[in-house]
Amino acid sequence: MVIPVLTIDGPSGAGKGTVSRAVAKKLGWNYLDSGSIYRSLAVAALKQQADFGNEALIVNIAKAMVLEFDCGDELVVRLDGVDITGQLGLESTGNAASIVAALPEVRQVLLQKQKDFKKLPGLVADGRDMGTVVFPEAKNKVFLTASAVERAQRRYKQLIEKGIDANLIQITTEISERDRRDMERKTAPLAIADDALYIDSSDMTLAAVIEEVLNLIH
Repeated sequence: MVIPVLTIDGPSGAGKGTVSRAVAKKLGWNYLDSGSIYRSLAVAALKQQADFGNEALIVNIAKAMVLEFDCGDELVVRLDGVDITGQLGLESTGNAASIVAALPEVRQVLLQKQKDFKKLPGLVADGRDMGTVVFPEAKNKVFLTASAVERAQRRYKQLIEKGIDANLIQITTEISERDRRDMERKTAPLAIADDALYIDSSDMTLAAVIEEVLNLIH
């Protein structure tokens, strides 16, 4: 039986998460937020006070962890049944995630973890290399982007609404720099799959983007 997969790749701040969750909800499909996989492993390893230099131990923790993504209005990530969403954005989690992401055997285990989310009735997978590396066989692929200026303005607005001081010029520079790093990195660089639908959401409403993605599926 063929299990349908929709991959939505794109740079940081393009709205992949919001669009992916909305589409998964409308279709009643499973949802994978690949960006949270490494951070979730970091949370699991920190919880066990693991030695990050012990790759075999980190591999075992990665194999054992059970992850669930609940795509309501806001993403909820559960590790072994416990909501860890609030821990994913911590600086300590980010630092630990960058360490585990550099371990080759860990990357292999987590690649398989991502593939395991492919279950009936279907999967919406959100990330940077879903259509090129993780699910290259997917029939439905989207590359969702927006200009660096537009993505910076969205991020700036989010921060200001949360009462956090922000500098628009600095955010724009950081986003452009991150794009460059993501595209130039050796392992699973940000790339557009040859058979992906390219959507530039710079001048589009969220509803219009969701509709275009759903049209691709239907």
